[in-house]
Amino acid sequence: MWKPKHPKLRRAGRTASVTDDLPRRDSRWWLALCCLVLATLVPLATHRLTHQAALARLEDTATVAAQTRALALDSLLDRQRAVAAVLAVDQQVVEALEGGVDADVAVSAKLDLLRAETQSNVIYLLDRSGRAIAASNWGKPVSFVGHDYGFRDYFREALAEGTGQEYALGTVSGRPGLYLAHDVRAGGQTLGVVVVKVEFDALEAAWARDPAATHVLDETGRVIITSRPSKRFQPAPALPGVADIGAPVRRTNWRLVVQAPTAAAGRVAALAAGTALMATLLAGVAAALISARLRRAARRTRAAAAYRADLERAVAARTSALSDEMRERQAAEQRLAQLQADLVQANKLATLGQVTAGFAHEVNQPLATIRLLAENGLGVLKDVAPMVRQNLDRIVGMTERIGQITSELRSFSRKATGSFGAVSLRDAIEASMMLTASRRRASAMAFDLPNIPRDLFVRAEAVRLEQILVNLLTNSHDAQEGMAGARISITLAEGPDSIGLTISDDGPGLTPDMAAQLFTPFATDKPQGLGLGLVISRDIARDFGGELDVVPPIAGRGAAFRLTLPRAA
Repeated sequence: MWKPKHPKLRRAGRTASVTDDLPRRDSRWWLALCCLVLATLVPLATHRLTHQAALARLEDTATVAAQTRALALDSLLDRQRAVAAVLAVDQQVVEALEGGVDADVAVSAKLDLLRAETQSNVIYLLDRSGRAIAASNWGKPVSFVGHDYGFRDYFREALAEGTGQEYALGTVSGRPGLYLAHDVRAGGQTLGVVVVKVEFDALEAAWARDPAATHVLDETGRVIITSRPSKRFQPAPALPGVADIGAPVRRTNWRLVVQAPTAAAGRVAALAAGTALMATLLAGVAAALISARLRRAARRTRAAAAYRADLERAVAARTSALSDEMRERQAAEQRLAQLQADLVQANKLATLGQVTAGFAHEVNQPLATIRLLAENGLGVLKDVAPMVRQNLDRIVGMTERIGQITSELRSFSRKATGSFGAVSLRDAIEASMMLTASRRRASAMAFDLPNIPRDLFVRAEAVRLEQILVNLLTNSHDAQEGMAGARISITLAEGPDSIGLTISDDGPGLTPDMAAQLFTPFATDKPQGLGLGLVISRDIARDFGGELDVVPPIAGRGAAFRLTLPRAA
């Protein structure tokens, strides 16, 4: 009969196989306990962290929505206040209150035409006693002509303070709206009051398409404008599971509130927790299978001869290391996938913030120029008629520019077509200087401009090229606000295939940290800035095939930006 060469080793192996059962059972119990603890703690921690992150993203989105809607409401109110202010100095309105024209026909027709152009609900004229002598709805059954509105607060405020406003139900129409009043004066006396009523049906309908409720509250906390009409004239609703994000409405004591439901954050957190639980259970099963395989391998190795013990321990150590590496690689792949998903979501939110807030940012400057030219035209209307026509022509040009800007914003998310043409660089710079002329004259700011030939063309699109230049000039103005001897310089560098423009100022300059984040969305050091101008300008320059860069800052010098554009063939 065959006998093993090493009987002592055989007997030792049998003894070890029996006495090692207890440690192996203990290790299995410890493994089960660890899996149970991980299956409890990991989903809870994942749920908490995911819920906090989802709430933060929801609040950021609601904040952007609240600020955008407050800006839209503010723009609407400013336009209607301008209508009342312009009518308050209209000669025909003054003559109507003095009894010089037929107010019920001529002025009413004029008010009706102006109402259609400005998208007001109704415009009417009250004499000093509060009786309506003309109205834009003069030819309708609900005409305001002849009605007495002397009891209205907005009428009394306008007589006492020059302007007044009140949000209330109409006495004739029964519809809610905001009444904006402005007194009409002549010869140092108050003759009457012009009233513009604004209804917000279109605005409320747009808000109603958002699952998050939007309310505008007055100074008492009462809801006046809302995407939920059933809440109108009630105190602001306090709802569980809703995040209230507010934004003030300029030149009023109103506050706009967006009520964003937080249930979605809970669902995301629950899904993440369930995923984490499943991953933990799968990892526990895999660990149990690996442990069982290692135990079987260990039993086979213990039956081998003693001279192979070192080799088997090395194999077991290598197997454990490979298992750890596999788990670490799987965890790294999961983290990479999560980071990629978060990056896609962040890019979507950044693009949405640029499109919505960029509209208000780019339209402000043309609107300011239109207002300046209109006031200039009204001031010289009686004496210099040719200048009035010139100003009105410029106003038409500015409105066309606004239309082009909004058209560009609508196509922002679409792929660029590449349909650019040859644009005169000198014409673009002169147009941009004209748009910022009021700022330059107000601060007596010097301007250094090189001699640029009119036949020097770049490959671009005129309106968007002017957007870049206006933004850079405006930033230079803001950097030197209130400084003595302020100066803006433009230098030209021509190359065989490209044209370079460097716009610099004598302001305080940029710190390295500030220069590093200039082209990051919503990063700004201006108290009223949005941090989108340079981001949008760089996107436009790259769309042209060019580039917009900041010149490396030098201590003691102002800021400088370099715009590179392809030369037109």
